[in-house]
Amino acid sequence: MKKELTEEEKRIILHKGTEAPFSGEYCNFKGKGIYRCKACGTPLYRSGDKFDSGCGWPSFDDEIPGAVRRTPDADGRRTEITCARCGGHLGHVFLGEGLTPKNTRHCVNSLSLEFVPEGKERRTERMETAIFAGGCFWGVEYMMEKTPGVLSVESGYIGGKTDHPSYEEVCSHTTGHAEAIQVIFDPTKVSYETLARLFFEIHDPTQLNRQGPDVGDQYRSEIFYTTPAQKEMAERLIRTLKEKGYDVVTRVTPAATFWKAENYHQDYYRRKGTRPYCHGYTKRF
Repeated sequence: MKKELTEEEKRIILHKGTEAPFSGEYCNFKGKGIYRCKACGTPLYRSGDKFDSGCGWPSFDDEIPGAVRRTPDADGRRTEITCARCGGHLGHVFLGEGLTPKNTRHCVNSLSLEFVPEGKERRTERMETAIFAGGCFWGVEYMMEKTPGVLSVESGYIGGKTDHPSYEEVCSHTTGHAEAIQVIFDPTKVSYETLARLFFEIHDPTQLNRQGPDVGDQYRSEIFYTTPAQKEMAERLIRTLKEKGYDVVTRVTPAATFWKAENYHQDYYRRKGTRPYCHGYTKRF
């Protein structure tokens, strides 16, 4: 899911602005359901964790596990919170205030959020995210999105040191990002193991910083796990491949912010009506 943002939403979400206190739609809102990221649709907070702090902004004392990233401000005075999936600015988190037993207050801009009423959120809540890097993202996206149970696949950049990298910057080998895909899938229809196995069979995990004719660190083989279970599964599959004699170089790394690539990179082969030139299926398990 990706939405067009209004100018005011861009000011808050992309440029780290702050809406006026007590002005937001969800400041005193008491509906039951979930709050998701306005920019990308990722579930962030549950209504059961919302409380009235009197601060003028929606307040939560907990987040959906893995959904929110914390980053200290440059001046060290506050800690920013962003959507872990798209990097959109949410607000700031404060600890030690004693307002709830969890002693935590996520102070969030209403404009960063979208509310989904109880009963309508179940499909959204059960979605999981997997992130794979295995050469040019065009080919990995093309091969992965055909899998039943996969809801969406986006091409983007992850694992580098700069925010909002461009394709040209990534290709300059100065940012450290890998070309990757972010897969949103329904675990009741397809398992993470199935997706990870497919990942190892649609690219060559023995090639270091390259895939076919594409050479460079942005083409490295890497799995960015979003849960401990994903990490365990990825490492188990790598052990299995090594036992089979494959000299696997695939890294297994905690997921950082995934930056969506430019629109012309999305669904590249489907739009062009062609097939990948450096990805194909090879049975390895």
